[in-house]
Amino acid sequence: MPMLTALVGLAGALIYGSADFLGGLAAKRLSSVLVTAVAASSGLLVLLVALPFVGGVWSPDAVLWGALSGVTGAIAISLLYACLAIGPMSILSPLTAVVSAVVPMTAGLVGGERLAPVGYAALGLALVAVVLVGFVPEKGAVRPTTLGVLMAIGSGVMIGAFLILIDLTPDDSGLVPLVLNRAVNAAIMFSIVGVLAVVAARRRRVLAGAGGTGVAVAGFGATDATARATDPAAVPAHTGRRSRSTLTIGLTLAAVCGLVDVAANFLLLIGIRIGDLSVISVLTAMYPAGTILLAAVVLRERIAPVQWVGLGLALAAAAMLALA
Repeated sequence: MPMLTALVGLAGALIYGSADFLGGLAAKRLSSVLVTAVAASSGLLVLLVALPFVGGVWSPDAVLWGALSGVTGAIAISLLYACLAIGPMSILSPLTAVVSAVVPMTAGLVGGERLAPVGYAALGLALVAVVLVGFVPEKGAVRPTTLGVLMAIGSGVMIGAFLILIDLTPDDSGLVPLVLNRAVNAAIMFSIVGVLAVVAARRRRVLAGAGGTGVAVAGFGATDATARATDPAAVPAHTGRRSRSTLTIGLTLAAVCGLVDVAANFLLLIGIRIGDLSVISVLTAMYPAGTILLAAVVLRERIAPVQWVGLGLALAAAAMLALA
């Protein structure tokens, strides 16, 4: 079913990109770590509701690989945010996407997956599309640091590992791997939020003892959303109402992000079950397409010419894979 696999993979990528768009909006109001934790939790709730209807066998393999995928997902997100913060995004973002495609694609091909000749050409074309779609034009972009490159590669490897681990889960496991993935991911991210809250509280006590008047906490700065999200007391009284509104909107966006992300994960799971890991991994790596298209429609952001070329190549690669 190559055509169905291509359609599912491309649809999943667009939905993943939509989730990233919502997560990006939420991260403008909250800590990115808290956004990830809330998204994982809302996704987990949806999966728990759907589990009795979709079903799935709670086998040791389903539990093990699902839980490990939650660990790799948490590491991937942490490294991604860290490397993008260092920049430049124009290089590190597509680097992460390409690595996230190459790792599982290689695993699939080495594991015995075979395509028609047009399929291999399509995979190469798709990798080029991933780079162009994920390219973020920046004025005066500088050469990335070694640390930034290593974190981008590490993030891509962990995303690829997530795909490989999901592929290892038994066919009869249903939603069980995704449930474990979300549960472990949420536990890790909320633990990080808790640690940040403790560090922030200690930092404020030190500042108060020194007679400081700022609200910079945990090295994030006075306006960082971590302080607002984990400790409303850190917000000055005259901005409390605005902060509560910002917090509410941020949490809502994060929760919706989790719901959309679960839909993408479900399509990913279907794609892996009916098709090849090598094909699904490359198509999934085109997720920036969904983000830039939504940004263009909702935020009126301009799509760069190079990204339009990438979108065209992505569609061509998907069509070729449908024939492979």
